Amino acid sequence: MMSGRPSSTGCWPASDEAEVRLSVDTELRERVRDYYTIYYRDILGIPDWSALVALRQDEERQERQRLERLRGAVGEAPLRGRVLNVGCGTGGFNVVALEAGARAVGVDADRAAMAICALKREKTGGQYVRAVAEALPFRDGVFDLVYCFSAIEHVASVEDTIGEMARVTRPGGTVYLHTPNAWSWYEGHYKLLWAPFLPQALGRLYLRLRGRPTAYLRTLRRLTPGALARALRAQGVTAIRFLAGEPARESGGPLRRPLAFYYRLSGATPYIECVGRKP
Repeated sequence: MMSGRPSSTGCWPASDEAEVRLSVDTELRERVRDYYTIYYRDILGIPDWSALVALRQDEERQERQRLERLRGAVGEAPLRGRVLNVGCGTGGFNVVALEAGARAVGVDADRAAMAICALKREKTGGQYVRAVAEALPFRDGVFDLVYCFSAIEHVASVEDTIGEMARVTRPGGTVYLHTPNAWSWYEGHYKLLWAPFLPQALGRLYLRLRGRPTAYLRTLRRLTPGALARALRAQGVTAIRFLAGEPARESGGPLRRPLAFYYRLSGATPYIECVGRKP
């Protein structure tokens, strides 16, 4: 049992520190499990929701792969500086960015996600702030890298969000965006085959026919590479590069051949991944 007070040196006894860490780890796993169970099972209605929850309980493993891809796109230097993760969710990327030597800050509007980030801060440090992406609570030009992975499709204003991301990036700094592509035949949140530019009303009907909840669809916007490039340039972000996309996830099954032909012909990918620089 914990003694309830530190030793005369001002530190907790080793056994008590271990018990505190175990308590934080247990609470963290429970909160992550509950958070993503609600998301995958209740909000999205994904049949195999439990497997996705299990992956999220070890989300840092997946985020390390994303960090390596990011390093290949932007180089090592930005990841040794101040990094802002816009739409940080439950903070997995921030944990691995801190491990890599970044001074990482996460920002998200979701209260439950921020409660999980607070537990991660107890374990690994870092800074997390609850705020909307359209009004980032930071001074101009303070971050070497502003990172936004699968979050900008949820904001109220893409233009205002990109404006804020550019504002807090230092001159010479980097902006990174990753988001689903409106030209793809895949909806990455619901994990479903999805027609490009499907109207909301037809999308809701399609989800109901698939036995899925529809409310979350209202939070999503389907973006294109051209729209993102225009929004970035309007905020002074230049040298925009679109990275090679991931393989099309929906290209299996009976539609494999026609969809493969579509992707070859259009050059579209399921996701948009781009990097820009602030002069």
